[in-house]
Amino acid sequence: MSTNDEKQLPWLQEEKHFVAEAIASNKVVLGICLGAQLIASALGARVYPNPEKEIGWFPVFPEPVVSGTFVFPENTEVFHWHGETFDLPSGALHLASSAACRNQAFQIGTRVIGLQFHLETTPKSAEAIVSNCANELLPKSRYVQTKSVLLSVPAANYAGINGLMKKILEYLIRDVS
Repeated sequence: MSTNDEKQLPWLQEEKHFVAEAIASNKVVLGICLGAQLIASALGARVYPNPEKEIGWFPVFPEPVVSGTFVFPENTEVFHWHGETFDLPSGALHLASSAACRNQAFQIGTRVIGLQFHLETTPKSAEAIVSNCANELLPKSRYVQTKSVLLSVPAANYAGINGLMKKILEYLIRDVS
């Protein structure tokens, strides 16, 4: 599924309108993977196929940021499952990149963050996506891991990304009254 599938999935237009209104109303908005792509598209940025799919556990690297912006830790290994990427929306600050995909995370103001990767992943959800989307695992691609590699990471990997997700959520709601 792509944010560009509006002809096949007409509800995407309404969804993008809803996202743009939420941002304009200064609501807290966190977009993960397709959600980040929806934010980008809703704000006029282009969403398109990434040169390579990125599926598996790969590091993201923080970009230099301004004071008050969310800061990613150095060289954080996160769970990816995407084939598309996006241009940064106007006014967005670039937060993180990876070797396979330049735009991994962005921030708009203090209440909107878009993540191309999945910090919400648990062992159970990783097993479910691998089971339901195994056809996307192309072993000849350098940024697509095998099922066994995807599912063999230690519990600490999940605890680490879930902890980072908690920090992002705390950052986004820190001044919400």
